[in-house]
Amino acid sequence: MELKPPVKTAKPKDTAGGSIQDKMKAIEDEMAKMQYNKATQHHYGLLKAKMSILKERLEKRASGGKKGEGFTVKKSGDATVILIGFPSVGKSTLLNTMTNAASKTAAYAFTTLTVIPGLLEYNKAKIQILDVPGILAGAASGTGRGKEVIGVVRNADLVLFLIDVFEPQQLEVLRAELHQAGLRLNERKPDVVVKTKSRGGLSISSTVKLTKTNKETLASVLRELRISNADVVIRDDITVDQFIDAVEHNKHYVPAIVALNKIDLSDEAIIKRAIEVVTEKGPHAGDSLKISLNVDKPLLISSSEHLGIEELKKAIFNKLRFIRVYLKEIGKKPDYDEPMIMQDDSTVRDVCQKIHRDFINKFKFAKIWGPSSKFPGQQFMLDHKLADEDVLELHLR
Repeated sequence: MELKPPVKTAKPKDTAGGSIQDKMKAIEDEMAKMQYNKATQHHYGLLKAKMSILKERLEKRASGGKKGEGFTVKKSGDATVILIGFPSVGKSTLLNTMTNAASKTAAYAFTTLTVIPGLLEYNKAKIQILDVPGILAGAASGTGRGKEVIGVVRNADLVLFLIDVFEPQQLEVLRAELHQAGLRLNERKPDVVVKTKSRGGLSISSTVKLTKTNKETLASVLRELRISNADVVIRDDITVDQFIDAVEHNKHYVPAIVALNKIDLSDEAIIKRAIEVVTEKGPHAGDSLKISLNVDKPLLISSSEHLGIEELKKAIFNKLRFIRVYLKEIGKKPDYDEPMIMQDDSTVRDVCQKIHRDFINKFKFAKIWGPSSKFPGQQFMLDHKLADEDVLELHLR
């Protein structure tokens, strides 16, 4: 679709004078009052684009100041999980319960002042769990040690939200802070390609029907973002927010799970209400929750009484999409004690690359015993997709 220069329309007005924060607040207030529908989606898109520009200016201004010490965390194991929660929600106790860590605990806030690592061993996988200082409202803007904590989250493979069963609204505060900091939880990166060019205007094409926005709105968003010449290909039914994320190309997509803690101190009514709030269902769900975490059902645990811990470990393993691949040398038995931990979309090629990059060049074929083979010892090539508990025998030149 070739788009011609648009007819001039009224753009969202900036607050006269004022700081960047004032302008952002004015836009937030306007969006809060707006009912999103087909008649308003164009204006909404322009507001979101303007907000994106203001956030970028604010971040650049903040980065020009003195930087804090930050946290230094050495990644280890097959994956890294970060514990996110308000102060005194029980993160340190949970870490000590699940792992070999010795994180200090106390009955008052802000006990954890640095990153405490622990190692969870489950189904032969070695999973690093990080306990970090509690996040407060305003963390994305620097409240407490929020920015440092968020910096650690960006490098994690999974976010584990630990929520007080008596304060389920904590989840929305935490989710909003991480979203503002550029983290997209339980979201798939939208399939959008934007190639800027020196001339020729905007060309937007889509391979799917766009039901949540339209090409004219997306073109206006691009111009608001100072992009006047580009070829855009869209392969997902995206929202305006997802489109802006794709254009900015600086978002981090991380899976997340939610655990409700202190269930030993609560009753069925309290637990039911908490589940409704965090899953955004029922009369107690907040109307302001515009971005869902896609939580089907939270885990119910008590970190102090060791309730639900095994279920939580299993959920972590499954959410990381792990499979176990047992390696076998030619003429020998498989090594069932030390499987190679891979993700569920891994191929024989991925295993070869993880062992040593030279294995790709030396590869002849592979023999597989297990769920992904039709018969024991079936031969496959590099692009064969593996399954959990496959036994793999590599044949090299």
